Amino acid sequence: MTLPDAPRTMLSAACVVMLAFCASCASITERPPPALKVMAFNVRLPTDADGANRWDARRGIAVRMLREADADLIGTQELHRRQGDEIVAALPQYRWFGRGRDADGGGEYMGVFYRADRLRVLESGDFWLSDTPAVPGSISWGNLFPRMVTWARFERIADGRRFTLFNTHLPYRAEDEAARLRGARLLRARIDALPRDEPVVVTGDFNTGPDGAVHAALVGESGLRDAWETAASRSGPQGTYYAFSGKAERRIDWILVRGLAVRSVQTIAASEDGRYPSDHFPVAADLAFP
Repeated sequence: MTLPDAPRTMLSAACVVMLAFCASCASITERPPPALKVMAFNVRLPTDADGANRWDARRGIAVRMLREADADLIGTQELHRRQGDEIVAALPQYRWFGRGRDADGGGEYMGVFYRADRLRVLESGDFWLSDTPAVPGSISWGNLFPRMVTWARFERIADGRRFTLFNTHLPYRAEDEAARLRGARLLRARIDALPRDEPVVVTGDFNTGPDGAVHAALVGESGLRDAWETAASRSGPQGTYYAFSGKAERRIDWILVRGLAVRSVQTIAASEDGRYPSDHFPVAADLAFP
């Protein structure tokens, strides 16, 4: 049977539309899921002793860096409440939470910032790196100051994927190595207590390099991997602490992951007129769920 010309034309057009639709569907199906972008950032506490590098002089630089990076999640160290509130006032797409490390809830925070349009907090809490982790402000192992972890379980709004974040700051003195190691082991125990299939992200200033016992206590049997070491691509300087000099020699700020692929990692060395957002370079990683 021969189709009349008009119906044949209509059928041909319909086929073209259908083929285009199918190609579009295939393209959507093949498109990789969105990355989960995570940052570790020691903000540097606000102190007038920093002179030209005091917080009031670098706040705008920090805000512009964070806006440009557009991370879904930021684990900070040395944050004070004033800084956290000023950052979200300038970047209202973010929310932040945490608790000061001192017994009264004051002092430095392990503040966690997240894009409220991308992530939902399911639960969160804190524990101290001491012999009494549930006691706020508790100090053990020769630490000068309380050391703690702020954690949270998140759900990604776009697809319901869930993961747990741990954010910490270990002590800084050379003689604190034993305390750093005990803190790392306590953190490791909390991670090990989670279901093995729970994706985990750890952000922190560990105040030691990746070639020591602290790194070894966290990476390996726990399933954690160092994003810098395992990323498909890396950019920026390897070192992260530079004391406002712009030249970092030690990589003490890490992002560790479990159950997530590391697409890329970047050390962000942004500056404006020789001034930097902090005395640490932030580290950002693009992660992907399996």
